Amino acid sequence: MSQYPDTPAPLAGPPVTGHFHKGHRYGTYRAEGTHDWLLIHSASGHGRFGHGGGEFLASPGDMILLKPQTLHDYGTACGHQHWELFWTHFIPRPAWLDLLDWPEIAPGLMHLPLAGHEVRLRIVRRFRELVQLNTGAGRLREPLAMNALEEILLWCEQANPRGIAATLDSRIRRALAFIGEHFAAPLTVAKIAAHCGLSPSRFAHLFRTETGETPQRYLELQRLNRARQLLEFTQEPVAAIARQVGFENPFYFTLRFRRHSGASPRAWRNRQGSRR
Repeated sequence: MSQYPDTPAPLAGPPVTGHFHKGHRYGTYRAEGTHDWLLIHSASGHGRFGHGGGEFLASPGDMILLKPQTLHDYGTACGHQHWELFWTHFIPRPAWLDLLDWPEIAPGLMHLPLAGHEVRLRIVRRFRELVQLNTGAGRLREPLAMNALEEILLWCEQANPRGIAATLDSRIRRALAFIGEHFAAPLTVAKIAAHCGLSPSRFAHLFRTETGETPQRYLELQRLNRARQLLEFTQEPVAAIARQVGFENPFYFTLRFRRHSGASPRAWRNRQGSRR
């Protein structure tokens, strides 16, 4: 149990973020935790997390997630002089709850080790961007920060042994990452297959077996999901958004968007605006 007095908790609401370099005296203690979730990435040095059964030592590359109302008893590990951590307090969107089912060290204290995992550098880069976005002054600061946080959780899902992505063939995981980075480019099945070292026919068969979707449909869904975000959170013209997500023909974009969303892009944007 920590000797620290209770640390004030952040107010529930938009994400609260930070990037700390702390010395050996650093510690945080909240007996009742907070009403939100806390995500921490241990970037360098070592941290400690106290719990009812003892203590957990966090090493570089570790991701730690604390549920609401879970004891906060963490700080620089005893015998260590430094701990660098990225952190965010957040209220998850409903669709994120499945992404927060991580292996538990103790009730409410969860852990994903990422040292050596291919997604770690992506997560660190996105965490830096999350902190920068959340401290900016732009009108879209909060939605952009939430999108960055969602991406972090999605990349964590790739390393989560409880997650669906962990059971995917490594070549299909590579294909999903490639599509996620290049979905606005003129991708073909042959180009994605070549990136994964497979023939187009073998790749298409394996992709559908692993994901339940054809590569073409998955790619289109990624483009349309990004289009929905841009329609909701920006005032970009529909034609410009179509080009940004990989549709050269805005009329074809409208046709596909209507089929998947049940409304034209303009009608969908107006509907979302009226719900705010």
